[in-house]
Amino acid sequence: METDKRNLQRTMTSRHITMMALGGAIGAGLFKGSSSAIDMAGPAVILAYLIGGIILLFIMQGLAEMAVANSGARTFRDLVQSILGKYPAYFLDWIYWKMWVLNITAESIVAAIFIQYWLPGYPIWMLALAVSVLVTAVNLLSVKVFAETEYWLALIKITVIIVFILAGLLLLLVTFGDHAAVGFSNLTDNGGFFPNGSKGLITAMLVVIYSYGGTEIIGVTLAETKNPEKVVPKAVRSTLIRIISFYIIPFFIIVSLIPWNEVNGVPESPFVMVFQMIGIPGADHIMNAVVLLAIISSMNSGLYGSSRVLYTQAVDGRIPKIFSRLSKKKVPVYAILMCTSALYIGVLISLFAGSKTFDFLMGSLGYTVLFIWLIIAFAHLKSRKQQQGKPSAYAVKWFPYTTWAAIIALLMILIGIIFTTSMIVTMITLCIYIFITLTYVSKKRHHKI
Repeated sequence: METDKRNLQRTMTSRHITMMALGGAIGAGLFKGSSSAIDMAGPAVILAYLIGGIILLFIMQGLAEMAVANSGARTFRDLVQSILGKYPAYFLDWIYWKMWVLNITAESIVAAIFIQYWLPGYPIWMLALAVSVLVTAVNLLSVKVFAETEYWLALIKITVIIVFILAGLLLLLVTFGDHAAVGFSNLTDNGGFFPNGSKGLITAMLVVIYSYGGTEIIGVTLAETKNPEKVVPKAVRSTLIRIISFYIIPFFIIVSLIPWNEVNGVPESPFVMVFQMIGIPGADHIMNAVVLLAIISSMNSGLYGSSRVLYTQAVDGRIPKIFSRLSKKKVPVYAILMCTSALYIGVLISLFAGSKTFDFLMGSLGYTVLFIWLIIAFAHLKSRKQQQGKPSAYAVKWFPYTTWAAIIALLMILIGIIFTTSMIVTMITLCIYIFITLTYVSKKRHHKI
């Protein structure tokens, strides 16, 4: 095996990284987390996802501009370090790695829950183990095989979401057979559009931010993307339109079709519930299978993102060199295996916590996505100063107003979440951040940074 960083192959195209971003963002947060968000905000969840989508748009535009200006960058660290300094880059690298490692662990549990729909006699831990082994195997193949696998998995779930939207609109607007058009009364019944008030909306923002998290994986594909200065802006534009569409419209359909206070009381996804309402034989099983593929797709993206962070850390000498070794297929095999170890730790946790493991991990992940977006936004603000007033070939319109708007909104959401989230989740996340900071101080003291 070789350790030369130049051996990572630039084999990913625009369609690959567009689908990878979708794969990262359209996963458990949409198909499973949707129940939690609706339970918190009621029909106002539509507004929560709209606000989150606008913030995401501003963050991703800044990321694209920085990527174009620094075409030699491989990951977030390279983009941020030259702008904000070593500590923010170090902190971002490790919380990003922590985000994906926890995320793939959470999603392995969710995948197991959906498999249990067919195999109720098997425990969560056993099903999560089977999924973990499958995802590990796919990532150990070549980058091109991984990218193609992710492309088709993402395409399947996008196709089904489109079918879901069409079926939902049919149920809402058309009377046929024994079915009467549902209409939109559920949006205002059962306590109104804001049944839990502003507190419910703010609390739901944690799930919203977690759900959208993963889109920024585009920033990790830089070293393996052909012509990143052209491909990344294109991928950002196409990805954002699809993500906002694939979240806001489905949520509008769910809370219109099903009373919001009945969504979280059933084990299956709201998406499966809607397909059951259509009355097509086996529709619920088809939807369950697609949701399962969607979650495996998201895990696939997460393992890719986390392993590439470890790989670049090892190439730069910040962690043991063994994690920079590449297989004959030019994939960082030891970095991948290190990241998948978290999956098996998740399997052990699920032995005791079962399906509750996902809810516990989701809170910490929401915090992490918030901080990742804030660091990207601050880096974007400062990046223009370093360019001495000469923006890159891709320049964000209405700069710096959009970036400042995103920062202010994220800080307000952060304050709201601190007061509405479980203290245990907040304290565990804080301890992780303090640990990362202490490792940085220790390494700096020993001149390893």
